[in-house]
Amino acid sequence: MKQIANILDTNNKRVIIIGSGFAGMKLAMELKKEKFQIVVIDKRNYHQFQPLLYQVATAGLEPTAISFPLRKLFQNHKNLNFRIGALKEVDPDKKQIFTSIGKLSYDYLVIATGARTNFFNMENIKKRALPLKSPSDAILIRNVILENYEEALNHTSTNCISAYLNIAIVGGGPTGVELAGALAEMKKFILPKDYPDLDFSKMKIFLFESGSALLKNMSSKSSKKADDYLKKLGVEVRLNTFVSDYDGKIVKLSSGENHITYTLVWAAGIKMEKIKGFNAESYGRSNDLLVDEHNIVNGYSDIFAIGDISTHISKEYPQGYPKVVQSALQQAVRLSKNLINLHKESKLVKFKYKNKGSMVTIGRNLAVADLPKFHLNGFIAWVIWSIIHLFSIIGLKNKIITFINWSWNYLTYNQSLRLLIKPKTYELINQEILGECYLHEKHSKNYFLSEASE
Repeated sequence: MKQIANILDTNNKRVIIIGSGFAGMKLAMELKKEKFQIVVIDKRNYHQFQPLLYQVATAGLEPTAISFPLRKLFQNHKNLNFRIGALKEVDPDKKQIFTSIGKLSYDYLVIATGARTNFFNMENIKKRALPLKSPSDAILIRNVILENYEEALNHTSTNCISAYLNIAIVGGGPTGVELAGALAEMKKFILPKDYPDLDFSKMKIFLFESGSALLKNMSSKSSKKADDYLKKLGVEVRLNTFVSDYDGKIVKLSSGENHITYTLVWAAGIKMEKIKGFNAESYGRSNDLLVDEHNIVNGYSDIFAIGDISTHISKEYPQGYPKVVQSALQQAVRLSKNLINLHKESKLVKFKYKNKGSMVTIGRNLAVADLPKFHLNGFIAWVIWSIIHLFSIIGLKNKIITFINWSWNYLTYNQSLRLLIKPKTYELINQEILGECYLHEKHSKNYFLSEASE
């Protein structure tokens, strides 16, 4: 495999970061002024603000409002290099990685690839349900919902119309709760104006949770309030309910109960992509990488993992640190300091997670917040949630766009982004030579001047 092009060896130690989510992006920015050569590799060329994906899915925001180009973020920092690619394998003995764009050696390797949707080996659900892990997923959900409502106008059968209108969400975590609340508000305030010929009293929004409570990582107060708020908005919340199958129309429950819908959103769990080259003892139950108190992957001394893909088992956190944004950011900050310490041959400092609280919004003026010393809900929690999320978005332009959209939606009870935009598809010709760079001799004479002609 060829070397990744245009990344030259320097006198500085090379830190390769796989992934540009909250953990990977934060680490790169913390090290941008240090004497390292930083190489960031990701499948996407942007950082996404994942907590607001549900607003893209419900036409509250455009995907560009919660996405920020990595190359713009890395501008004016010569030690930061970015490449679009996917990690294929790690060779710890030779200190090399193998990717879709070539191989590269490292001094320190940081895995920050995050997590992907866990369908729990249910192939029908994997094939037909809609995950929500990226802007592409969110746009697809938005398109499916709007297209279904357009299609519902062409039918007279009550059962058929209900199948198009109904929406089922699986997973009672923050994503599922926030999406259910946003859809319920669309049903109440927006959709009847867009589709006056449809009877939205026939539309049902289901939220299925296999556990005994919503928001299991938050307090019982927040869980109960979220349940109350959703039911008040008209969402049918079903706890202790397992979804066993889905054929594209019928949601089958473990209880034997069936529900009809053409839209099933899956937000029920996460798991990690297994990486070739790591020892078996490096992995946890969900293919997560087990790390010590310095975020060093078990069995290695120069490979680290941060963010969702990492798990550190301790007495305080027997299941590992919470898979939340704050945990990822804090790990990145600590690791940046420890990499500097390694470079200076100084002692490493243990990572300690500081719980700054958790917040979830359910709808207009409705939110729950577990802060370090007290609990909040309702309007005050909603205001705090809005301020924190607004200022957490990267880029002044994105902050302004988001604020304008939120203000307009709040004042008018209306979103203006309900557009059915589908990307065109095309076939790549001569895929067998894709990635090879060549120029035929007869063409070179037409487009390039020889040294002699100059």
